[in-house]
Amino acid sequence: MWCIAVLFGSVSAYAQIEIDITKGNLDPTPIAIPDFLGESVQATQLGQDIAEVIRADLERSGLFKSLDPASFLETQTNIDYEPTFSDWRVIKAEALVSGRIVVDDPTRVRVEFRLWDVFAGKQLAGIRFATTPENWRRTAHKASDAIYKALTGEEGYFDSRIVFIDEKGPKIDRRKRLAIMDQDGANPQYLLGGSDLVLTPRFSPNSQKITYMSYENNRPQVYLLEIETGRRELLGNFPGMTFAPRFSPKGDKLILAMERKGNSDIYVMDLQSRSTNRLTTDPGIDISGSFSPDGRKIVFNSDRGGSPQLYVMNADGSGTKRITFGKGRYNAPVWSPRGDKIAFVKSGGGKFAIGVMDPDGSNERQLTESYLDESPTWSPNGRVILFSRSTRGERGGSEIWSVDLTGQNLRKVSTPGQASDPAWSPILP
Repeated sequence: MWCIAVLFGSVSAYAQIEIDITKGNLDPTPIAIPDFLGESVQATQLGQDIAEVIRADLERSGLFKSLDPASFLETQTNIDYEPTFSDWRVIKAEALVSGRIVVDDPTRVRVEFRLWDVFAGKQLAGIRFATTPENWRRTAHKASDAIYKALTGEEGYFDSRIVFIDEKGPKIDRRKRLAIMDQDGANPQYLLGGSDLVLTPRFSPNSQKITYMSYENNRPQVYLLEIETGRRELLGNFPGMTFAPRFSPKGDKLILAMERKGNSDIYVMDLQSRSTNRLTTDPGIDISGSFSPDGRKIVFNSDRGGSPQLYVMNADGSGTKRITFGKGRYNAPVWSPRGDKIAFVKSGGGKFAIGVMDPDGSNERQLTESYLDESPTWSPNGRVILFSRSTRGERGGSEIWSVDLTGQNLRKVSTPGQASDPAWSPILP
């Protein structure tokens, strides 16, 4: 249960503080986030925990530098009064978050905060969340999203989850299980209890379902899984392999690849009728389809030109056009939720890189490079990319990393163990 209210005026869409989200971590904005105030032991502890999560969220974005609470000169006792801005200017804070926790009863807490522009000396946002105590982490992520939006003008991405493949065991006999966690690595849990190999999990637009590929019957087949109930369903018992599933923007269709008579093509399945429509008929290998956010276009990977390259076609399969012509092999394209970029994997010279380009193939940029970088997935706001990074050798492992569109803010993501094939959910409902 959630109740969200604006305190004393509207949330500012733009701050006087100028934060250029295209510059990554070159010059992060100093922000002060004291522990939220509380009048009881429970409220005080929640206030400390929530403030710590907000600090970590904003720090990881690369756009903010969370100042050390030990440097704070003013000790706030009531967030309803203006802070002593001169004290915060001395420590170079450009923004300040003042918050408090009110426990209404054992099942309901209020989390209130105000965001201040220190140099302008004015409030930028004031928001109150009412929820249950066990939802405190989500409340912190929602607060981070609100702060991010007020200071950048962009939607945040912190109240979201990541589904991934948890890996255990030696490289030649590794167990891979479907798992899920918060975007900051908290609350990891397994979604399936079996030992069958699973790959390529993807979220539905409402974040309540996952589609994935499994070798449960000794051949690749696509399944649907309801996260909350654990109910899963095989999507058709086709004669050949089915793989690389991904939801349409509305969630009513699934794009996937099917192998028939040794050839792989792109198909779309209507999830209501379970009927399938073949979109490509080329003798080359066509895989890894991804819809544009408006559902009108599809980007996919094909070797029809002699090597793996990226192509864009209309959603009905017409108007196919090749968009990559650079050196190397292109794979795993995925359209940004903003619609302005396509992420991909490019390989060559024994290295693998994550890159982005415009939907017409122009403005190609490389963001990462290593022995093996693969499986890109976008943050809900289209500003950050998660991907898998594997290391060489028999003892080599796999990790999840993130990078922003500048390529500057490269960070390892916390996971319980080795992990691969991440997929980022939309903002949670």
